[in-house]
Amino acid sequence: MTDPRPRQRVRRTLPARKRIALIAHDGMKAELLEWAERWQATLANHALVGTGTTAHRLSRTLGLAVDGLMSGPLGGDQQIGALITEQRLDLLIFFWDPFAPQPHDPDVKALLRLAALWNVPVACNPASADFLMSSPWLDQAYEMAIPDAGAWLAERSDD
Repeated sequence: MTDPRPRQRVRRTLPARKRIALIAHDGMKAELLEWAERWQATLANHALVGTGTTAHRLSRTLGLAVDGLMSGPLGGDQQIGALITEQRLDLLIFFWDPFAPQPHDPDVKALLRLAALWNVPVACNPASADFLMSSPWLDQAYEMAIPDAGAWLAERSDD
């Protein structure tokens, strides 16, 4: 069996103005809103995207533009995953609820898998989100390694 992992890596430079996804399960929405209010001035310098109700509530609360996608259970998590694979997302802030079973748990797991694969920084709670937002790399370009999908596809076409 062939190893499905891309062996080659390429460099990707994240822009100084980051594209940040903000997602929260129902039980964590209030906590995300509270956190986002503390970081409102910083978030205003970046492009924001969110799923369903979270995007709408963030936009209304913060007075910032938040590009709203579908609700997570309706495919929003997969839309965020597509942005990751297309290198159109730079950070993922995802306050998921560790106590509540989620009907779309496979979608959540797939989203986190894509973030790990494509080397996207992820915060899953206020403390880790504070660390991301206070990073010196947040407001400057940052070079990182990602899988070389083109080389991987070329290898497969030889089979």
